Amino acid sequence: MSEAVSDAHLSDHAVARLVAEEAGVLLVELRTSMAADDARLLRDEGDRRSHDLIMQRLAELRPDDAILSEEGKDDLRRLESRRVWVVDPLDGTREFGEPPRDDWTVHVALCVDGVPVAGAVAMPARGTVYATGESLSAASSTGRRTRIAASRTRAPALVAQLAEALDGEVVPMGSAGAKSMAVLTGEVDIYVHAGGQYEWDSAAPVAVAAMAGLHTSRIDGSPLLYNRADPYLPDLLICRREQAAAVLDVLRASALAETPAPSTVD
Repeated sequence: MSEAVSDAHLSDHAVARLVAEEAGVLLVELRTSMAADDARLLRDEGDRRSHDLIMQRLAELRPDDAILSEEGKDDLRRLESRRVWVVDPLDGTREFGEPPRDDWTVHVALCVDGVPVAGAVAMPARGTVYATGESLSAASSTGRRTRIAASRTRAPALVAQLAEALDGEVVPMGSAGAKSMAVLTGEVDIYVHAGGQYEWDSAAPVAVAAMAGLHTSRIDGSPLLYNRADPYLPDLLICRREQAAAVLDVLRASALAETPAPSTVD
């Protein structure tokens, strides 16, 4: 049986994994072949070439589905589609341009009616792909001090507040995908972000984390919804389910403390 015929019978889970893995292979080869002293060009080429590959492969494998990519022009006709692939061809572009850092990822997710139902997060520099449709389970708590993944450069104030409230420690990391998968593997216990993100930053990580039994939500506890007219999705929480209530209590209290009291002047 030819590869093309085989591909036609792939499940959505398998498509997400295959496309993320292929983009990851391309990025590793690109990183190896390009001069390390031209980080800007490397990052630009990584974004562009990975996007081109993902768009081509999804067009081949799922020609009737819409696509929302960080590197592509947004076609709002996607809002008419129930099935939309939300992709980030290179999440952690900064880290990609800093060899040998490995905390950068490729995100490929299928959202149906706004909910991520299939997805894959590739960590190409580690040779790893986490995907739905496979046997996934979050690592159990080790009883050590709580560890909270946060942005290397844009960690919001509430991360420090959460660490203080839970007697935890903040662990700076690169891409959103790397931080999300660190919760899955048990390297950290919580990933919280409130500094501004887009749908492609979290769709695939949320699909994978939810499949593994982790809690995923906005920081106010509301559901994460995708394929909206405005793809800006500013905040995210991923943690173990047994931690979620305590974490959300702290985050809500922090949000209330930052909200100005209502004016009593008519």
